[in-house]
Amino acid sequence: MGKGSRRVELAPLYVLHHRPWRDTSRMLDVFTRDHGRLMLFARGVRGPKSRAASALQPFRLLLGSWSTSGEAGQLSQVEVAASRDSAGDLEARPAATGVADEGGAAAGEPQPLPAAALLSGWYLNELVLKLTVRNDPQPQVFDLYHDTLRRLRTQSSVAAALRRFERQLLELLGYGVEFRHDARAGEALQPGASYHFHPELGFIEVSGEAAAAAAAFRGRDLLAVADDDYDDPAVLETARRVLRTALDRALEGRELNTRAVARSVARRQRDRETS
Repeated sequence: MGKGSRRVELAPLYVLHHRPWRDTSRMLDVFTRDHGRLMLFARGVRGPKSRAASALQPFRLLLGSWSTSGEAGQLSQVEVAASRDSAGDLEARPAATGVADEGGAAAGEPQPLPAAALLSGWYLNELVLKLTVRNDPQPQVFDLYHDTLRRLRTQSSVAAALRRFERQLLELLGYGVEFRHDARAGEALQPGASYHFHPELGFIEVSGEAAAAAAAFRGRDLLAVADDDYDDPAVLETARRVLRTALDRALEGRELNTRAVARSVARRQRDRETS
């Protein structure tokens, strides 16, 4: 290994995105727990005899080994991880690549994302790709991502899992929204009061006609968002509106492809219902 190179052995990672490279290889955008987001080249994984091809799929916790000597690294080994609930608490025994039955999950591996949650999974991946920096370790973001995939597999409310992810992701990356205090007065939000949201400041109490306007948010709903309590549909809608605005500011004008896909799917559903 050359000067300045380093090798990492069997570190937890997720594949966020992959695309073909040369005849039989792939370029992978991966998110690792201890090394941040990386670009790795996986040679020969598109060949007919590759055992790694079935493992290198999004939403699957992997253990990977790679070496780096510049901007990108070379993936040398990958195994499907048999994990517990926490990504930081992996089982000592990884499941060997290629042991999954056709259409099923490998022993000890979580089930695939339900079809209804797949677009939400791609949304998580796109947010991580666009809001994190390469080679910047973010173990708490990794654990949040891992936990959100678990919730998408097991929770009935996909929307609640997404709002929780958005709120905590913004907080961990330094774009957090203060849902408990008035930005101008610094006082605790009051459940019975109304507030306007200013992305660069936070929530400011309003009264009169402004409190009755559609742009106003109820204090009780904002406090519920702060606790990630989304049982009330009104709280979910408040979280969606506020976090959408906060994410747009963090993205600095960059579009999310998954939003466009979601809008297209919603339009097709409406067309079918009215036809």
